[in-house]
Amino acid sequence: MLRRLYNSPSTIHNDLLVGIETSDDAGVYRISDEMALVQSVDFLTPIVDNARDWGRIAAANALSDIYAMGGTPLTALQTVSWPRGKLSWDLLGDVLVGGSEVLTLANCTLLGGHSVDDPEPKYGMAITGIVHPDDLVTNTGAAPGDVIVLTKPLGTGIAVTAIKHENASDELVLTVTDLMTTLNVGAATAMRRVGVKTGTDITGYGLLGHLVELLRASNVSATLHWDDIPWVAGIETLAEQGMISAGTRRNLGTVQRSTDFHQIDEVGRLMLADAQTSGGLLAAVDAPLEKAFLQALEDEGATGWVIGRFREREFADGPGGRIDVTGER
Repeated sequence: MLRRLYNSPSTIHNDLLVGIETSDDAGVYRISDEMALVQSVDFLTPIVDNARDWGRIAAANALSDIYAMGGTPLTALQTVSWPRGKLSWDLLGDVLVGGSEVLTLANCTLLGGHSVDDPEPKYGMAITGIVHPDDLVTNTGAAPGDVIVLTKPLGTGIAVTAIKHENASDELVLTVTDLMTTLNVGAATAMRRVGVKTGTDITGYGLLGHLVELLRASNVSATLHWDDIPWVAGIETLAEQGMISAGTRRNLGTVQRSTDFHQIDEVGRLMLADAQTSGGLLAAVDAPLEKAFLQALEDEGATGWVIGRFREREFADGPGGRIDVTGER
């Protein structure tokens, strides 16, 4: 669908540093030799029962796109869809307060927004940030031999599905809410400190879907190690119980042509394709910088796991290079 816009005059400009062609997390427009604007928009239907927490998660999720590009958020505009007369205005107020709280943590200023009457509630934000062009992080620079570092454990999509089915423990709800409201600012700062130039955040397309986008843009393939991938505690059991969203199943259908799962069973494949909300960053790190990056993450209060490595491209049936998953589930 987007290919129809690739040659449109609206998508071409000498100062457009990152547009729609590479499936990056945000667009980037240069305004001087030392500054570029980073812009993105994202919104969510309710994924937890607590309205304030939903607002907090939606804000953190929208901000993540700016952090994934190496940027610093500056301003936000809210987007609201609300069923007038069916849900109270006080409930919407709780959502807005939650979003505002996370913007405050990010030192991001709320400018305003727009709302529409909609049978299904939705909430999110359009975020504008800044980045020095030399610090820009994109999908296009991964090289064979680079290690793959993930900065948050996976499984929030499975947890959210369990919450909707009233099959999640109170402890799990608290764990994943904390995970989804944790900003990726520490990971972004660590990337700038070490000089990481390639990465993305793991959100709706899941680990495999966002990795495929990066492989296509960088013209490489990748190997993932199942045993090194971090998961939220209890997620595997919930996946075995069928707590899998329709979006996750669509993700798997898209990426399985490009992925050799070897000894990973159907449940494990769905876990790898799990649609995340406000997930961590995935960074391509030059091997000699691996220890420095992991230390920088620790210094910034973030976490990091080396889960694989990029290699020379091997063409797959689907878009991008091939993904091999080693290990067994």
